[in-house]
Amino acid sequence: MAHVLPSSPALAGPSLRIHPATSLQPRRSSTMQTRCIHQSIYTRQPSISPTGFSRTDWQTSCAILSSKAILGSFPMIPTSSNGNVPANDNNSSSPSLELVPVPNLPRPLSLTNFDLSSSPTHGSQLRVAYQGAPGAYSEGAASTAYPDCQPVPCDQFDVAFKAVELWIADRAVLPVENSLGGSIHRNYDLLLRHRLHIVGEVQKSVHHCLLTLPGVRKDNLTRVISHPQALAQCEHTITALGLNVVRESFDDTAAAAEYVAANGLRDTAVIASARAAELYGLQVLEDGIQDDPRNVTRFLVLAREPAIPRLDRPFKTSIVFGHDKDGTSSLFKVLSAFAFRDIKLSKIESRPHRFSPIRLVDDANVGRAKHFEYMFYLDFQASMADVRAQNALTEIQEYTSFLRVLGSYPMDMTPWNTSSDSGPSNPSADQ
Repeated sequence: MAHVLPSSPALAGPSLRIHPATSLQPRRSSTMQTRCIHQSIYTRQPSISPTGFSRTDWQTSCAILSSKAILGSFPMIPTSSNGNVPANDNNSSSPSLELVPVPNLPRPLSLTNFDLSSSPTHGSQLRVAYQGAPGAYSEGAASTAYPDCQPVPCDQFDVAFKAVELWIADRAVLPVENSLGGSIHRNYDLLLRHRLHIVGEVQKSVHHCLLTLPGVRKDNLTRVISHPQALAQCEHTITALGLNVVRESFDDTAAAAEYVAANGLRDTAVIASARAAELYGLQVLEDGIQDDPRNVTRFLVLAREPAIPRLDRPFKTSIVFGHDKDGTSSLFKVLSAFAFRDIKLSKIESRPHRFSPIRLVDDANVGRAKHFEYMFYLDFQASMADVRAQNALTEIQEYTSFLRVLGSYPMDMTPWNTSSDSGPSNPSADQ
Protein backbone atom coordinates (compact mmCIF):
# COMPACT_ATOMS: atom_id res chain seq x y z
CA MET A 1 0.00 0.00 0.00
CA ALA A 2 1.42 3.34 -0.97
CA HIS A 3 1.72 6.33 1.30
CA VAL A 4 0.72 9.44 -0.60
CA LEU A 5 3.17 12.22 0.15
CA PRO A 6 1.37 15.55 0.54
CA SER A 7 2.78 18.30 -1.63
CA SER A 8 1.64 21.05 0.72
CA PRO A 9 4.64 22.63 2.50
CA ALA A 10 2.62 22.90 5.67
CA LEU A 11 2.48 19.08 5.81
CA ALA A 12 6.09 18.46 4.93
CA GLY A 13 7.52 18.03 8.43
CA PRO A 14 10.69 19.80 9.69
CA SER A 15 11.55 22.93 7.71
CA LEU A 16 14.75 24.05 6.06
CA ARG A 17 16.76 26.47 8.18
CA ILE A 18 19.84 28.08 6.70
CA HIS A 19 22.84 28.80 8.89
CA PRO A 20 26.10 30.45 7.88
CA ALA A 21 28.12 27.23 8.05
CA THR A 22 25.60 24.92 6.40
CA SER A 23 24.89 24.02 2.80
CA LEU A 24 21.88 25.39 0.98
CA GLN A 25 20.82 21.91 -0.14
CA PRO A 26 17.49 21.01 1.51
CA ARG A 27 17.61 18.11 3.91
CA ARG A 28 15.20 15.23 3.88
CA SER A 29 12.09 15.82 5.90
CA SER A 30 10.18 13.27 7.92
CA THR A 31 7.02 13.51 5.86
CA MET A 32 3.70 12.94 7.55
CA GLN A 33 2.23 9.76 6.13
CA THR A 34 -1.35 9.97 5.06
CA ARG A 35 -3.83 7.97 3.03
CA CYS A 36 -5.75 10.99 1.77
CA ILE A 37 -4.85 11.59 -1.85
CA HIS A 38 -6.40 15.01 -2.11
CA GLN A 39 -5.09 16.53 1.09
CA SER A 40 -2.20 18.11 -0.82
CA ILE A 41 -4.74 20.02 -2.90
CA TYR A 42 -7.68 20.80 -0.67
CA THR A 43 -6.15 21.27 2.79
CA ARG A 44 -5.63 24.84 3.95
CA GLN A 45 -3.35 25.40 6.92
CA PRO A 46 -3.18 28.35 9.35
CA SER A 47 -1.38 31.48 8.19
CA ILE A 48 2.25 30.46 8.47
CA SER A 49 5.13 30.76 6.04
CA PRO A 50 5.50 27.83 3.62
CA THR A 51 8.83 26.87 5.11
CA GLY A 52 7.26 26.34 8.52
CA PHE A 53 8.66 29.31 10.44
CA SER A 54 7.99 33.01 10.67
CA ARG A 55 9.19 35.70 8.29
CA THR A 56 11.43 37.12 11.05
CA ASP A 57 13.06 33.71 11.55
CA TRP A 58 14.03 33.17 7.94
CA GLN A 59 15.18 36.78 7.50
CA THR A 60 17.48 36.36 10.51
CA SER A 61 18.74 32.95 9.39
CA CYS A 62 19.42 34.14 5.87
CA ALA A 63 20.89 37.53 6.75
CA ILE A 64 24.36 36.34 5.86
CA LEU A 65 23.13 35.75 2.32
CA SER A 66 21.70 39.22 1.95
CA SER A 67 23.32 41.55 -0.55
CA LYS A 68 22.33 44.04 -3.19
CA ALA A 69 21.53 42.44 -6.53
CA ILE A 70 21.77 45.37 -8.90
CA LEU A 71 24.44 45.30 -11.58
CA GLY A 72 26.14 48.60 -12.21
CA SER A 73 26.69 50.11 -15.64
CA PHE A 74 29.73 49.10 -17.64
CA PRO A 75 32.05 52.09 -18.14
CA MET A 76 32.51 53.42 -21.62
CA ILE A 77 36.00 53.59 -23.04
CA PRO A 78 36.58 57.01 -24.65
CA THR A 79 37.15 56.90 -28.39
CA SER A 80 38.58 59.36 -30.84
CA SER A 81 36.69 60.81 -33.78
CA ASN A 82 37.71 57.92 -36.02
CA GLY A 83 36.29 55.40 -33.57
CA ASN A 84 39.61 54.11 -32.19
CA VAL A 85 40.68 54.02 -28.57
CA PRO A 86 43.26 56.75 -27.81
CA ALA A 87 46.80 55.53 -27.23
CA ASN A 88 47.61 54.52 -23.69
CA ASP A 89 50.72 56.09 -22.17
CA ASN A 90 51.65 52.80 -20.48
CA ASN A 91 50.90 50.55 -23.42
CA SER A 92 50.67 52.19 -26.81
CA SER A 93 50.00 48.88 -28.51
CA SER A 94 46.72 48.23 -26.71
CA PRO A 95 44.03 46.91 -29.09
CA SER A 96 41.00 49.07 -29.78
CA LEU A 97 37.73 48.17 -28.12
CA GLU A 98 34.23 49.49 -28.69
CA LEU A 99 32.07 48.64 -25.71
CA VAL A 100 28.31 48.79 -25.93
CA PRO A 101 26.72 50.51 -22.91
CA VAL A 102 24.85 47.88 -20.90
CA PRO A 103 21.83 49.17 -18.97
CA ASN A 104 21.28 48.71 -15.26
CA LEU A 105 19.59 45.29 -15.25
CA PRO A 106 18.83 43.07 -12.25
CA ARG A 107 21.69 40.76 -11.43
CA PRO A 108 20.59 37.10 -11.24
CA LEU A 109 20.15 35.72 -7.74
CA SER A 110 22.60 33.01 -6.71
CA LEU A 111 23.00 30.62 -3.78
CA THR A 112 25.22 33.23 -2.09
CA ASN A 113 23.28 36.30 -3.16
CA PHE A 114 19.70 36.44 -1.90
CA ASP A 115 18.53 40.05 -1.64
CA LEU A 116 16.03 39.70 1.21
CA SER A 117 15.55 43.46 1.40
CA SER A 118 13.60 43.35 -1.86
CA SER A 119 11.15 40.65 -0.77
CA PRO A 120 7.58 41.32 -1.95
CA THR A 121 5.23 43.05 0.45
CA HIS A 122 1.47 42.81 0.72
CA GLY A 123 -0.20 44.31 -2.32
CA SER A 124 3.05 44.63 -4.28
CA GLN A 125 3.61 43.62 -7.89
CA LEU A 126 3.73 39.86 -8.49
CA ARG A 127 7.37 38.70 -8.62
CA VAL A 128 8.17 35.73 -10.88
CA ALA A 129 11.51 33.90 -10.65
CA TYR A 130 13.18 32.38 -13.71
CA GLN A 131 16.58 30.95 -14.58
CA GLY A 132 18.90 33.11 -16.66
CA ALA A 133 19.84 36.72 -17.24
CA PRO A 134 17.39 39.41 -18.42
CA GLY A 135 16.52 38.67 -22.03
CA ALA A 136 16.50 34.88 -21.56
CA TYR A 137 13.70 32.84 -23.09
CA SER A 138 12.53 31.94 -19.58
CA GLU A 139 12.00 35.65 -18.86
CA GLY A 140 9.75 35.77 -21.90
CA ALA A 141 7.79 32.79 -20.58
CA ALA A 142 7.41 34.49 -17.19
CA SER A 143 6.10 37.66 -18.83
CA THR A 144 3.75 35.59 -21.00
CA ALA A 145 2.29 33.85 -17.96
CA TYR A 146 2.02 37.09 -15.96
CA PRO A 147 2.24 40.14 -18.28
CA ASP A 148 2.35 42.69 -15.42
CA CYS A 149 4.81 40.79 -13.22
CA GLN A 150 8.25 41.81 -12.01
CA PRO A 151 10.69 39.17 -13.34
CA VAL A 152 13.32 37.93 -10.86
CA PRO A 153 16.40 36.45 -12.64
CA CYS A 154 18.22 33.53 -10.96
CA ASP A 155 21.52 31.99 -11.99
CA GLN A 156 20.42 28.38 -11.35
CA PHE A 157 17.18 26.38 -11.43
CA ASP A 158 17.59 25.50 -7.75
CA VAL A 159 17.80 29.19 -6.83
CA ALA A 160 14.45 29.86 -8.51
CA PHE A 161 12.83 27.15 -6.35
CA LYS A 162 14.39 28.63 -3.21
CA ALA A 163 13.35 32.17 -4.15
CA VAL A 164 9.70 31.10 -4.02
CA GLU A 165 10.14 29.01 -0.86
CA LEU A 166 11.80 31.95 0.94
CA TRP A 167 9.10 34.42 -0.21
CA ILE A 168 11.57 36.39 -2.33
CA ALA A 169 9.36 35.59 -5.32
CA ASP A 170 5.69 34.63 -5.61
CA ARG A 171 6.00 32.28 -8.59
CA ALA A 172 8.68 30.46 -10.57
CA VAL A 173 8.49 29.70 -14.30
CA LEU A 174 10.89 26.92 -15.30
CA PRO A 175 11.32 24.78 -18.45
CA VAL A 176 10.71 21.03 -18.28
CA GLU A 177 10.81 19.91 -21.91
CA ASN A 178 11.59 21.05 -25.44
CA SER A 179 10.12 19.66 -28.65
CA LEU A 180 13.61 19.15 -30.10
CA GLY A 181 15.91 18.70 -27.09
CA GLY A 182 13.58 16.58 -24.94
CA SER A 183 13.15 16.67 -21.17
CA ILE A 184 15.13 18.89 -18.81
CA HIS A 185 15.96 16.29 -16.19
CA ARG A 186 17.37 18.71 -13.64
CA ASN A 187 14.00 20.33 -13.09
CA TYR A 188 12.23 16.99 -12.77
CA ASP A 189 14.63 16.09 -9.96
CA LEU A 190 14.08 19.47 -8.29
CA LEU A 191 10.28 19.05 -8.42
CA LEU A 192 10.67 16.02 -6.16
CA ARG A 193 13.28 17.64 -3.91
CA HIS A 194 11.27 20.79 -3.23
CA ARG A 195 7.72 21.36 -1.98
CA LEU A 196 6.27 23.75 -4.54
CA HIS A 197 3.05 23.12 -6.46
CA ILE A 198 2.53 23.19 -10.23
CA VAL A 199 -0.22 25.76 -10.83
CA GLY A 200 0.03 26.28 -14.60
CA GLU A 201 1.97 25.70 -17.79
CA VAL A 202 3.24 27.84 -20.69
CA GLN A 203 4.13 26.50 -24.13
CA LYS A 204 6.36 29.01 -25.87
CA SER A 205 7.88 28.89 -29.34
CA VAL A 206 11.65 29.50 -29.48
CA HIS A 207 12.82 32.02 -32.09
CA HIS A 208 16.62 32.21 -32.35
CA CYS A 209 18.53 35.20 -33.77
CA LEU A 210 22.21 35.68 -34.61
CA LEU A 211 23.36 38.77 -32.70
CA THR A 212 26.57 40.82 -32.98
CA LEU A 213 27.91 44.24 -32.05
CA PRO A 214 26.64 47.03 -34.32
CA GLY A 215 28.50 47.21 -37.63
CA VAL A 216 29.97 43.71 -37.48
CA ARG A 217 29.75 41.69 -40.72
CA LYS A 218 29.64 37.92 -41.17
CA ASP A 219 33.23 37.79 -42.46
CA ASN A 220 34.41 39.37 -39.18
CA LEU A 221 33.19 36.41 -37.11
CA THR A 222 35.44 33.65 -35.79
CA ARG A 223 33.19 32.12 -33.13
CA VAL A 224 29.57 31.77 -32.04
CA ILE A 225 28.60 31.40 -28.37
CA SER A 226 25.33 30.40 -26.76
CA HIS A 227 23.65 27.77 -24.60
CA PRO A 228 24.47 24.23 -25.83
CA GLN A 229 20.83 23.58 -26.77
CA ALA A 230 20.66 26.78 -28.82
CA LEU A 231 23.88 25.89 -30.63
CA ALA A 232 22.52 22.42 -31.46
CA GLN A 233 19.17 23.82 -32.66
CA CYS A 234 20.91 26.18 -35.14
CA GLU A 235 23.77 23.93 -36.30
CA HIS A 236 22.62 23.44 -39.90
CA THR A 237 21.63 27.07 -40.39
CA ILE A 238 25.02 28.32 -39.16
CA THR A 239 26.71 26.03 -41.67
CA ALA A 240 24.36 27.12 -44.47
CA LEU A 241 25.23 30.77 -43.81
CA GLY A 242 28.83 29.98 -44.74
CA LEU A 243 30.20 30.92 -41.33
CA ASN A 244 33.60 29.40 -40.55
CA VAL A 245 33.27 29.77 -36.79
CA VAL A 246 34.03 27.87 -33.63
CA ARG A 247 31.01 27.00 -31.47
CA GLU A 248 31.46 27.65 -27.74
CA SER A 249 28.98 26.88 -24.96
CA PHE A 250 27.74 29.46 -22.48
CA ASP A 251 25.53 29.23 -19.39
CA ASP A 252 22.51 30.80 -21.07
CA THR A 253 21.67 32.75 -24.20
CA ALA A 254 21.08 36.15 -22.61
CA ALA A 255 24.23 35.95 -20.48
CA ALA A 256 26.20 35.28 -23.66
CA ALA A 257 24.70 38.41 -25.26
CA GLU A 258 25.62 40.47 -22.21
CA TYR A 259 29.16 39.07 -22.30
CA VAL A 260 29.72 40.10 -25.93
CA ALA A 261 28.29 43.58 -25.35
CA ALA A 262 30.23 44.21 -22.15
CA ASN A 263 33.56 43.11 -23.59
CA GLY A 264 33.23 44.59 -27.07
CA LEU A 265 33.86 41.29 -28.87
CA ARG A 266 33.65 42.13 -32.56
CA ASP A 267 34.72 38.65 -33.67
CA THR A 268 31.98 36.87 -31.72
CA ALA A 269 28.30 36.30 -32.49
CA VAL A 270 25.58 35.14 -30.11
CA ILE A 271 22.53 32.95 -30.60
CA ALA A 272 19.81 34.53 -28.47
CA SER A 273 16.42 36.23 -28.62
CA ALA A 274 15.53 39.55 -30.24
CA ARG A 275 14.71 40.74 -26.71
CA ALA A 276 18.36 40.16 -25.70
CA ALA A 277 19.51 42.25 -28.68
CA GLU A 278 17.27 45.08 -27.55
CA LEU A 279 18.49 44.95 -23.94
CA TYR A 280 22.22 44.78 -24.68
CA GLY A 281 22.44 47.04 -27.73
CA LEU A 282 23.27 44.33 -30.26
CA GLN A 283 22.23 44.07 -33.89
CA VAL A 284 20.23 41.17 -35.34
CA LEU A 285 22.53 39.90 -38.07
CA GLU A 286 20.23 36.99 -39.00
CA ASP A 287 16.66 36.40 -37.85
CA GLY A 288 14.97 33.04 -37.28
CA ILE A 289 18.04 30.81 -37.56
CA GLN A 290 16.59 27.74 -35.79
CA ASP A 291 16.85 24.62 -37.98
CA ASP A 292 13.25 23.60 -37.24
CA PRO A 293 10.51 26.24 -36.82
CA ARG A 294 8.51 23.79 -34.70
CA ASN A 295 10.73 24.51 -31.72
CA VAL A 296 8.57 24.81 -28.61
CA THR A 297 9.52 24.76 -24.93
CA ARG A 298 7.06 23.82 -22.21
CA PHE A 299 7.40 25.73 -18.93
CA LEU A 300 5.79 24.95 -15.57
CA VAL A 301 4.47 27.66 -13.25
CA LEU A 302 5.27 26.90 -9.59
CA ALA A 303 3.80 28.42 -6.42
CA ARG A 304 3.71 27.86 -2.67
CA GLU A 305 -0.03 27.13 -2.70
CA PRO A 306 -1.82 24.73 -5.07
CA ALA A 307 -4.33 25.71 -7.72
CA ILE A 308 -7.95 24.83 -7.00
CA PRO A 309 -9.07 21.94 -9.25
CA ARG A 310 -12.04 22.76 -11.48
CA LEU A 311 -14.23 21.01 -14.04
CA ASP A 312 -15.22 23.98 -16.23
CA ARG A 313 -12.02 23.92 -18.33
CA PRO A 314 -9.40 21.34 -19.40
CA PHE A 315 -7.04 20.43 -16.56
CA LYS A 316 -3.85 18.46 -16.35
CA THR A 317 -2.51 16.64 -13.27
CA SER A 318 1.14 15.72 -12.65
CA ILE A 319 2.17 12.92 -10.28
CA VAL A 320 5.36 11.06 -9.36
CA PHE A 321 5.42 7.48 -8.06
CA GLY A 322 7.68 4.49 -7.45
CA HIS A 323 7.85 1.08 -5.82
CA ASP A 324 10.53 -0.16 -3.45
CA LYS A 325 10.31 -3.87 -4.38
CA ASP A 326 8.49 -4.47 -7.65
CA GLY A 327 10.27 -1.67 -9.52
CA THR A 328 9.21 -1.16 -13.12
CA SER A 329 6.90 -4.20 -13.03
CA SER A 330 4.26 -2.06 -11.31
CA LEU A 331 4.23 0.44 -14.18
CA PHE A 332 1.82 -1.63 -16.31
CA LYS A 333 -0.67 -1.80 -13.44
CA VAL A 334 -0.48 1.96 -12.91
CA LEU A 335 -1.08 2.67 -16.58
CA SER A 336 -4.01 0.26 -16.66
CA ALA A 337 -5.73 2.28 -13.91
CA PHE A 338 -5.87 5.23 -16.30
CA ALA A 339 -6.72 3.18 -19.40
CA PHE A 340 -9.66 1.50 -17.65
CA ARG A 341 -11.16 4.94 -16.88
CA ASP A 342 -10.40 6.40 -20.33
CA ILE A 343 -8.03 9.04 -18.92
CA LYS A 344 -5.52 10.25 -21.49
CA LEU A 345 -1.84 10.45 -20.60
CA SER A 346 0.23 13.31 -22.08
CA LYS A 347 3.71 12.45 -20.74
CA ILE A 348 5.65 9.84 -18.81
CA GLU A 349 9.25 10.32 -17.68
CA SER A 350 11.54 8.00 -15.71
CA ARG A 351 14.36 9.14 -13.43
CA PRO A 352 16.77 7.04 -11.35
CA HIS A 353 15.60 6.40 -7.80
CA ARG A 354 17.51 8.90 -5.70
CA PHE A 355 18.02 6.78 -2.56
CA SER A 356 18.15 3.23 -4.00
CA PRO A 357 19.18 3.39 -7.66
CA ILE A 358 20.03 -0.35 -7.84
CA ARG A 359 18.05 -3.33 -6.53
CA LEU A 360 19.68 -6.75 -6.03
CA VAL A 361 17.52 -9.77 -6.81
CA ASP A 362 18.43 -13.40 -6.12
CA ASP A 363 17.51 -15.54 -9.11
CA ALA A 364 17.81 -19.33 -8.89
CA ASN A 365 18.76 -19.54 -12.58
CA VAL A 366 21.19 -16.67 -13.08
CA GLY A 367 22.23 -15.91 -9.51
CA ARG A 368 22.16 -12.40 -8.06
CA ALA A 369 20.93 -9.85 -10.59
CA LYS A 370 21.12 -6.07 -10.49
CA HIS A 371 18.10 -4.04 -11.56
CA PHE A 372 17.92 -0.28 -11.93
CA GLU A 373 15.22 1.42 -9.88
CA TYR A 374 13.26 4.39 -11.20
CA MET A 375 10.81 7.06 -10.17
CA PHE A 376 8.11 7.79 -12.74
CA TYR A 377 6.70 11.23 -13.53
CA LEU A 378 3.34 11.14 -15.25
CA ASP A 379 0.97 13.81 -16.64
CA PHE A 380 -2.65 12.91 -17.30
CA GLN A 381 -5.45 15.01 -18.75
CA ALA A 382 -7.95 15.24 -15.94
CA SER A 383 -8.62 17.47 -12.96
CA MET A 384 -8.35 16.21 -9.40
CA ALA A 385 -11.95 17.40 -9.07
CA ASP A 386 -12.86 14.62 -11.53
CA VAL A 387 -14.11 11.46 -9.82
CA ARG A 388 -12.31 9.34 -12.42
CA ALA A 389 -8.96 10.84 -11.43
CA GLN A 390 -9.69 10.36 -7.74
CA ASN A 391 -10.57 6.69 -8.24
CA ALA A 392 -7.52 6.13 -10.45
CA LEU A 393 -5.14 7.44 -7.78
CA THR A 394 -6.92 5.39 -5.13
CA GLU A 395 -6.21 2.26 -7.18
CA ILE A 396 -2.64 3.31 -7.91
CA GLN A 397 -1.90 3.33 -4.19
CA GLU A 398 -2.24 -0.46 -4.25
CA TYR A 399 0.57 -0.77 -6.80
CA THR A 400 3.08 1.77 -5.48
CA SER A 401 4.97 2.48 -2.29
CA PHE A 402 5.40 6.18 -3.08
CA LEU A 403 2.90 8.54 -4.68
CA ARG A 404 2.85 12.32 -4.73
CA VAL A 405 0.58 14.77 -6.53
CA LEU A 406 2.79 17.57 -7.92
CA GLY A 407 -0.14 19.69 -9.04
CA SER A 408 -3.49 19.83 -10.80
CA TYR A 409 -3.64 22.88 -13.07
CA PRO A 410 -5.26 24.34 -16.23
CA MET A 411 -3.86 23.13 -19.54
CA ASP A 412 -2.33 25.64 -21.95
CA MET A 413 -4.81 25.43 -24.84
CA THR A 414 -3.78 28.61 -26.69
CA PRO A 415 -2.14 28.37 -30.13
CA TRP A 416 1.49 29.37 -30.60
CA ASN A 417 3.09 31.12 -33.55
CA THR A 418 6.38 29.83 -34.97
CA SER A 419 7.10 33.10 -36.81
CA SER A 420 8.04 34.97 -33.65
CA ASP A 421 9.09 34.41 -30.07
CA SER A 422 5.93 35.91 -28.65
CA GLY A 423 4.39 32.54 -27.82
CA PRO A 424 0.81 32.05 -26.71
CA SER A 425 -0.99 35.13 -25.46
CA ASN A 426 -3.15 33.51 -22.79
CA PRO A 427 -1.29 30.57 -21.26
CA SER A 428 -2.42 28.39 -18.41
CA ALA A 429 -1.59 29.92 -15.04
CA ASP A 430 -3.40 30.74 -11.82
CA GLN A 431 -4.29 34.24 -12.94
